[in-house]
Amino acid sequence: MIRRIIAALLLLAFVPALAPSDLNTRIQAERRKKAALDWRLHQKRLELRTATVRVNNLQGALDQTNHSIHEVASRLDLIAAQQASTQHRLAWNTLQLNAARKTLALHDDALKRRLVDTYERGDLGYVSVLLAAKSFTDFVERWEDLRLLIAANQRDVRERKSAERKVATAQANLQAAQGALEAQQLAQQRARNQLDTLAQERGNLVALAAAQRHHVAGEVAELEGLSAGEEAGLETLIREREAQIAAAQRAAGIVVPSTAPGVLAWPVTGTITSPFGPRRNPFTGAAEFHQGLDIGANMGTTVTAAASGTIISAGWYGGYGNYILIDHGGGMSTGYGHLSRIFVSSGQQVQRGQALGAVGSTGASTGPHLHFEVRISGKPVDPTAYLH
Repeated sequence: MIRRIIAALLLLAFVPALAPSDLNTRIQAERRKKAALDWRLHQKRLELRTATVRVNNLQGALDQTNHSIHEVASRLDLIAAQQASTQHRLAWNTLQLNAARKTLALHDDALKRRLVDTYERGDLGYVSVLLAAKSFTDFVERWEDLRLLIAANQRDVRERKSAERKVATAQANLQAAQGALEAQQLAQQRARNQLDTLAQERGNLVALAAAQRHHVAGEVAELEGLSAGEEAGLETLIREREAQIAAAQRAAGIVVPSTAPGVLAWPVTGTITSPFGPRRNPFTGAAEFHQGLDIGANMGTTVTAAASGTIISAGWYGGYGNYILIDHGGGMSTGYGHLSRIFVSSGQQVQRGQALGAVGSTGASTGPHLHFEVRISGKPVDPTAYLH
């Protein structure tokens, strides 16, 4: 009995040797191929992030230009309204000025006629009025009336001349204001034309940058598909090797569990910051399907295995950054992403609760957290259905 146990322990210690060397070689080659593909995917995701930032910056500049165009258009509308008001006042002042000039011309003509009469015949009209007085009192009254009449004529002439000067001054001021408004309109129109040209140029840049981002996003999606295919192929080879190892173990009389664990332990204590399912990409804003849970935790917090199993891969994995994938048997695997440190290596056997690494923010991450995935036959499922 003791010899059987010793034989079983020796067999467990060297089970990798039970798999054919060709299968081990294929697994190593597949891992190298996947690592190279993941690096390309990581670089493309960085390129996509840069392209997205460029599109957002250019769009912001275009929005600012369009806002400036709106402001200039508003000023042009205001200037047009001011011009219309000034033009209306100019027309009204012109009417007043013409009327004042006509009235002044009439008074000037009357005054000139009186001056001519006075020069040719003397001011006989006024004298005859005074001589027609019947008494001294009547003479004084007639004299006062004539004096008031002459003074009124002179005052009316002065008032008309003053009114003409005021209207003329207002007319000149309005014409100056009209000229200033026309100059402002010309300047604003030049600014509008320049902004229209700038908006067109920036719009073209936004379109080109968006097209570039779309192209890079397509490349990222293609690489993600290839990476997923490589990962599925790698898992298939590892399961094939494990099946052969399990067959050898059974042949040696070792009982090996073949079912996946029904309950998983939380790999880290923290708050779920992004659940499993549809969401907006935090970098691009595009709709995507989040394949795991994001669990917020402090940088450096220890991450442990959710269940016992074999490390399929442990290293850089594109947007996941430092990533560990564990096979638990029965078609179940778990993934741990964005780690700052990795404590295990590919092919290593780990136990439930064993330290795997430390919380970090590597890869496409907005801050320290653990991205935790559960996959059944390679397909992601909601981890909360298994965590307790």
